[in-house]
Amino acid sequence: MLLDALSPQRRRVVLAAALLVLLLIIATVVTSVVRSRSISAGPPQSQPGPVLVVPGYGGTASSVQPLVAALRSAGRMAVSVEPIGDGTGDLRAQARHLAVTAERVRRDTNAASVDVVGFSAGGVVARLWVREDGGTDVARRVFTIGSPHHGTSQAALGAGLAGGCPEACQQLSPDSDLLRRLNAGDETPDPALWVTLRTTVDRVVTPVDSAALDGALNLVVQEVCPTSTATHGDLVSDPVVLATLDSVLGVDPPRAPNNVAC
Repeated sequence: MLLDALSPQRRRVVLAAALLVLLLIIATVVTSVVRSRSISAGPPQSQPGPVLVVPGYGGTASSVQPLVAALRSAGRMAVSVEPIGDGTGDLRAQARHLAVTAERVRRDTNAASVDVVGFSAGGVVARLWVREDGGTDVARRVFTIGSPHHGTSQAALGAGLAGGCPEACQQLSPDSDLLRRLNAGDETPDPALWVTLRTTVDRVVTPVDSAALDGALNLVVQEVCPTSTATHGDLVSDPVVLATLDSVLGVDPPRAPNNVAC
């Protein structure tokens, strides 16, 4: 062996160096595993924090008031996120605004995390926040309602009209640059728990399956209330949606609601 050809002193030096390298490798692996486990653990699911409710395209804080009222009636602190401008501008700017709002609410309440409810385009804003603006570390659960995660043909029609349509409308067209980047890879990154809900008679988000996400609990209004005729605009006050707030934003694993008064 090579070591046999070395003097005892040099043999000890070589063995000590090899041992040091081995210890450094072990330390690096252990640190990586600990960091990975820490990241994957995420915000504690047993400690629900405030809920941020994000309105849709062209909406205002008052447009999601039924959701906020239902959350507050259930004992949750809920905040409507007032959009920038008229709510039709760059969705990335809206996501950065959500990040600022989330940090302010967490600081004011000393909360470890927040839950986010996004209606329509607000769900896309929530995803952008999680993926690009620091939401990964503070989002406990994300619930999107009738959100065009993979675009809507209605936005494509608007973008194709003479003069086009506002920036958020263009970004919500299928295969827009923003949606291609957002949907590349994991659509529902850990550690947040993800839930979507859609209605089969949506005429704003078309096709309606655009509102589903890989890796999420994907719910359908008509699977809970088969005779429901809830349209896109009805979703903020629909009984299935309001019941789902409780069944997916608590401490138990998210599930479809039961005993809904259809």
